[in-house]
Amino acid sequence: MNKGIFTISLDFELLWGIFDKVGNTYNPEYFKNTREIVPEMLEVFFQNGINATWATVGMLFAENEEEWRQYSPSQVPTYREPKLSAYEFVKNSGLNPEVHFAPDLIKEVINTPGQELGSHTFAHYYTLMRGQSPEQFRQDLQATQKISQQKFGLKLNSLVFPRNHINELYLPICLQEGYTQVRTNPKNWYWQETQYEDLSKKWFRSADCFIKVGSKTSYPLADISKLENEPLLIPASRILRPISKNNKLFNSVRLNRIMEEMSIAAKENEIYHLWWHPHNFATDPVAAMKELNSLMIHFQKLKNEFGMESMHMEGVGKLLACEVAGR
Repeated sequence: MNKGIFTISLDFELLWGIFDKVGNTYNPEYFKNTREIVPEMLEVFFQNGINATWATVGMLFAENEEEWRQYSPSQVPTYREPKLSAYEFVKNSGLNPEVHFAPDLIKEVINTPGQELGSHTFAHYYTLMRGQSPEQFRQDLQATQKISQQKFGLKLNSLVFPRNHINELYLPICLQEGYTQVRTNPKNWYWQETQYEDLSKKWFRSADCFIKVGSKTSYPLADISKLENEPLLIPASRILRPISKNNKLFNSVRLNRIMEEMSIAAKENEIYHLWWHPHNFATDPVAAMKELNSLMIHFQKLKNEFGMESMHMEGVGKLLACEVAGR
């Protein structure tokens, strides 16, 4: 690889990503904004030649409750804490199409050039929580592939684990169910074992948005791990944290840090993998889209000066396969 690569992956989930934290106390305007932002984001990506992976919760593929039930697996996760289960949430709170289904937006993703539709599991599945089993996880992955193939004619190839809970014992299952690449966490210690949070991890992750407290975030293609019975493990570099409505300095410093890291990757012919949730833009959509456009301008500058390319996760996987084949 003799060019830097800018990779974007998005965790697209609507309420499925936070139901266990907010229940039905969410602000409807927040997800209304999210639904409006997705087409805007896609247009920005299209205009700037950005290839991105949309890791989407499989339940969003459904049109209605009947279809949701039709594709739900026979074995659902039996978490020790029932509040973590999407199925328990629906049993207690019901379904609202505005926050639980989005096939219209998924079609827009599919129809936008350069976009890869990926998986964020079917039910925002937590592979490190006690009580669930490998077979339940397998059926969750199968449900996502089934609804994707039957509704949109697409086999999904890239997977992002919800909450960055990566169960290494489940990686062979991912490959067996068709996922050839998986996003993993940044390699710094404060991104490991995210199911066990403490103040030190949170402090270091927050501090690293502003100043360098860990190792370099970009990496060469050769650093991507591939074992015979596992998918490619493509590390994330950084999360684009939400806009702060009350601290312009916070916003400026964290954005400049991302652009500095992108520049390093471009100059050193490395991969820089940025990720976020589309709903992160919903608190202040105008300011968030302005930031995204600033990142696009910087990418175009790096593309012109150093030949930096945009690739989604599947594109990175194919590039690595070509490199290996050519050795």
